[in-house]
Amino acid sequence: MEIVVNLSRSYLTNCGEEGHSNDRFPAAVVAGARTRYAVIDTVDMEELVGVSLEPGGFARLFRERADVLLDATIDLREVWRGSDLIDRLSEAASPIDKLRALEMLLTQLYDHGKGRSQLLVQSLYLFDRVGLSVAECARSAGVSERRLSELFRERVGVSPKMWCRIGRFQMALRALHNGADVRWSELALKCGYYDQSHFANDFRAFSGLNPTTYCTGRRPWQNHVAIQ
Repeated sequence: MEIVVNLSRSYLTNCGEEGHSNDRFPAAVVAGARTRYAVIDTVDMEELVGVSLEPGGFARLFRERADVLLDATIDLREVWRGSDLIDRLSEAASPIDKLRALEMLLTQLYDHGKGRSQLLVQSLYLFDRVGLSVAECARSAGVSERRLSELFRERVGVSPKMWCRIGRFQMALRALHNGADVRWSELALKCGYYDQSHFANDFRAFSGLNPTTYCTGRRPWQNHVAIQ
């Protein structure tokens, strides 16, 4: 989940998934967790500032549940508890001053009483580092799968199963970005997919590309692909 603020003009471009929309977002938005890819207009990146929230960190800045913003981008003013963020940042003279002003605002709004629950921290570790399934994680943590799902939806924005799907996709993406030379079927099994078909379907759903297209060119960023 991210906070994004355009300081060069009064809006952000809403490209949709096709990349050619003329719709607009407000200049300051909060973007929820996503289960699909997004297209970004590089003209918005002339003077941009943003905040990437760690899983479970949304509650420390906002009142709402994280899953309210699933696959959504909304006006930051609808949920922001502080003063006008754009005005405060625009008054700062240099990029460093803008970042310092943003950090100060975040520090003032940060709710220390809403820390990440130990169950969430433990579950993220079991999913991301140990590689347990949702059922295995729930048993290890001593809670029901329903309780685990409710916690993830409220604090992270997605269900535990979707979190694991995204994790498998990111594992495959890292391997491809690093130039792994393996058969698709081997890579799929290594990353926890049932078969190559499930791997290909998830790859297209999350990236909008098939693995072969992704591998056709080298790029500096794992999760960003330039399109025309």
